[in-house]
Amino acid sequence: MSQVLSKSPKHCAKQGLNVHKSYKKLFFGLSAFFTTVLAFIFFIWLILHPAKPQFSLKEADIYRLNLSGPHLLNSSIQLTLLSKNPNKKVGIYYDELQAYAAYKGQQITVDTSLPPFYQGHEESNLLTASLEGTGLPVAPSFAYEVGRDQTAGRIVLNLKVNGKLRWKVGTWVSGRYRFNVNCISVMAFGPTAPTGPLSSIQGTQCSTAV
Repeated sequence: MSQVLSKSPKHCAKQGLNVHKSYKKLFFGLSAFFTTVLAFIFFIWLILHPAKPQFSLKEADIYRLNLSGPHLLNSSIQLTLLSKNPNKKVGIYYDELQAYAAYKGQQITVDTSLPPFYQGHEESNLLTASLEGTGLPVAPSFAYEVGRDQTAGRIVLNLKVNGKLRWKVGTWVSGRYRFNVNCISVMAFGPTAPTGPLSSIQGTQCSTAV
């Protein structure tokens, strides 16, 4: 004769309680592990405290800056920047880089993309870009402002780079942080200026915001 095995409700409840406790222990164990890892990463971050990258203007040449209509501008500017990572133990990934030129708050070239790159510890890189603009709308006062600068004998441009960066510590890579670079270029500009391109008078340290 076969036997029928049955468990009392009390026994089933006890077994269910044990399973619940096991899941609870696993959850707290994993939480403690991930909290420890995140705390370790944050601790390393505080120790290293990465400094923002440094940029300086090496060369800027204006090959074209003229109006094709009452308020339409054609421009051509060659730009060379030096980028430096001042950190001894932190690398930097640069992504989505866009460069452009501005004059008295007006953008005078379209955005030009620069290739993404990685910069090692205390490494420097030269960045070059050809900034162009064709038929860009400008303010009605643009021609007057340029004429006034020509009378003064110099013209001042803002050369800007916007993008995103990621910090690299060992094998860990941070999320993306937006950064902005602003370089001021002063160029001789007047009746006695050479017929060739207008060139920056001297190298300039640029401001960087992260």
